[in-house]
Amino acid sequence: MPALDFPLEKLMEYTGSSPIPSDFDTYWDKALGELDSVSLEYTTVPADFSAPGVICKYLHFTGVGGAKVCCKFLHPENITAKIPGIVMFHGYSGSSGGWLDKLPYAYAGYAVLALDVRGQMGMSEDNLTVLGNTLRGHIIRGLFENDPEKLFFRNVFLDTAQTARVLMSMDFVDENRIGATGGSQGGALTIACAALEPRVKMNAPIFPFLSDYRRIWEMDLLKDAYDELAYYIRTLDPRHQRIDSMFNTLGFIDVANLAPKIKGETYMFITLQDNICPPSTQFAVYNRINAKKSCEIYPNHGHEALPDSAEMIFEYFRRL
Repeated sequence: MPALDFPLEKLMEYTGSSPIPSDFDTYWDKALGELDSVSLEYTTVPADFSAPGVICKYLHFTGVGGAKVCCKFLHPENITAKIPGIVMFHGYSGSSGGWLDKLPYAYAGYAVLALDVRGQMGMSEDNLTVLGNTLRGHIIRGLFENDPEKLFFRNVFLDTAQTARVLMSMDFVDENRIGATGGSQGGALTIACAALEPRVKMNAPIFPFLSDYRRIWEMDLLKDAYDELAYYIRTLDPRHQRIDSMFNTLGFIDVANLAPKIKGETYMFITLQDNICPPSTQFAVYNRINAKKSCEIYPNHGHEALPDSAEMIFEYFRRL
């Protein structure tokens, strides 16, 4: 098999090369304190799509910093007892997508809440005011400030936890039977959600993004979805005078560093020919999860659709 990264036996032990900031736990405790002060109230409006036996709506809530956050919301029309719920997260620069991929869960008796990430291609609002970049991407948005509380993904990670909390707050949803899933950025947000809202019972991330940034730099893979980091370094730190500080700041929004906070069960999908989210960065997440976990490894697949994964994840969540 072609070797993109470490041998599999080393990958199975690798836990990352990026720094963990010394005040990482304090940072996220403070952020969660801010989230705790945010109301779980939400509003809904009918969707421009309908399906027999299923209620389809747009749901809006106010996130940290006052941003208006939008989700797609589906649930069975006839509910006689509390039902489980699924939160879904999308890939980088995209949106929550269409309705059809969510319908199987609604028909199977789940409530589904699919988040539109702030400032990407959905209907959520990006109201972050920071110095510097608004041009090349969201990983470096706020990095110019040299203040980790200004990082764009801090608020997005909190949105994931709030999405789960909103779903848990509904009177017809069983708060003890919540799952989370997504691929790439959605995989990273699945990890963040399960870490920051540890009541999430089961989660299924697919080749998570936003992990082990220094390793990606070491592999010369700051391109494609990560090219904004290369742009930032070349433009603002061409002689690498502040690169250690940059990686330390990015450590606050590295999902490998959040992974140990997960309490629920994880079912992860890992690709060994992935040159967008390299295998080592995926294993850096997986190997740092201390809760119950299992994974599916795709040796010859990269950052692409994975055969049978949707069906396996659906069967996994049947246990909710």
